[in-house]
Amino acid sequence: MSMTPDQMQKLLQEIEQKAAFCQQQMVIVKTQINSKNREKRMLQLTAAELDGLPSEANVYEGVGKMFVASPKTDVKVRLTKDQETIKKEMEGLDKKMHYLETTYKNSKDHLDAIFKNGGR
Repeated sequence: MSMTPDQMQKLLQEIEQKAAFCQQQMVIVKTQINSKNREKRMLQLTAAELDGLPSEANVYEGVGKMFVASPKTDVKVRLTKDQETIKKEMEGLDKKMHYLETTYKNSKDHLDAIFKNGGR
């Protein structure tokens, strides 16, 4: 099946747009992954600091511009929940990144195939 030059140009533009969109989204997802890794590391460091404190130590959490005394166990439970949430978000971002990488690769493969076949 032969395509007219206009059809070929439209097809190439669509594939190039899809590839460009995937590249942009991959940059965004990489930034989000890096941000989640920082959050995860901060939670790990905070949990390690809490583990090093004696059980009767006063623990304070920042709430807006002030600090509120909280039981150590409550803080540890919150940290654990936050770590689980970040883990789930990271899994979602990893899946999204894999999808974008696959889509980008497929777009590039289609472009290469079109150019190799000369639009036939």
